[in-house]
Amino acid sequence: MNPQRSLLAASRWRWWEPLLWIAAFAAPFVLPRHAAIVNEIAITALFALSLDLILGFTGIVSLGHAAFFGFGAYAAALLAKHFIGDPLVGLAVAVAGSTVLGAIFSLTIQRGTDLTRLMVTLGAALILLELANKLDWLTGGADGLQGVTIAPLLGRFEFDLAGKTAACYSLAVLLVAFLLLRRLVRSPFGATLMAIRDNRLRAMAIGIPVASRLSAAYTIAAGLAGAAGALLAQTTGFASLDVFAFDRSADTLLILVVGGTGWLYGGVLGAVVFKLLQDLLSSITPQYWTFWLGLFLVVLVLVGRDRLLKPWTWVKGKKSATSGRSHA
Repeated sequence: MNPQRSLLAASRWRWWEPLLWIAAFAAPFVLPRHAAIVNEIAITALFALSLDLILGFTGIVSLGHAAFFGFGAYAAALLAKHFIGDPLVGLAVAVAGSTVLGAIFSLTIQRGTDLTRLMVTLGAALILLELANKLDWLTGGADGLQGVTIAPLLGRFEFDLAGKTAACYSLAVLLVAFLLLRRLVRSPFGATLMAIRDNRLRAMAIGIPVASRLSAAYTIAAGLAGAAGALLAQTTGFASLDVFAFDRSADTLLILVVGGTGWLYGGVLGAVVFKLLQDLLSSITPQYWTFWLGLFLVVLVLVGRDRLLKPWTWVKGKKSATSGRSHA
């Protein structure tokens, strides 16, 4: 099989994937009381996917990815408050603005070590945080941007307190982004990103334009992060300084630790596990939920995700072996 056919085969859907997405879209209606958490999971998963593109597929370590998330949130919120409240227009503006910002900031990650990139990306997020704090006449400062009114989606579906419209809207954007990223990482372009991740010097030696590929991946990831921020602002009707906070970037890194990097479903799975654990533990022990969440992450790192999934891997391998013998 030639490389192009191999990439196309890898991008084909498995039988269980449509069932997974159908279940996700059905969740706000089957579990209406949990529509809000479904919306949070979808937004967090989109943000994790954007980070996984640069971390898991390209090898760029970032602690300031919240810069683009926050920029998208404020862009959508300001547009809705002062100009037009259409959510799709706001989403498009947020994505465009975050993409341009990502293109500018991509110039800072082309050189240096991983430690340098960590500091540079973190510094970019802190700069935007301070700007949002100081420009209180525009952003509301520490009080946040209030009075954001979002028009009905497609002119028909209101963003009500039940959260069903918000959850379906966020899931739809997540699905579109997932499909686009799946096609991207399973293309020749995606193969060059993984080559850069594995060995940058070797990639340069075989003629891959490393600098332009890094810039392109970082720019695309910034646009997706801006989309996640816009969804948060639109579905909550509020934007505050915490969208730029360091812990938002750190939490997303933890989500990828839970779900796995270099695998698109890793960001989705990690977001589901992380948000559900956060919601469950905070309801049981409001004061100490972070301790139990941290303990889970320590165990996960020490034991290893592969060992925790070993029973499932064994069953899957057993089925494959049985199927192979039946075809023989």
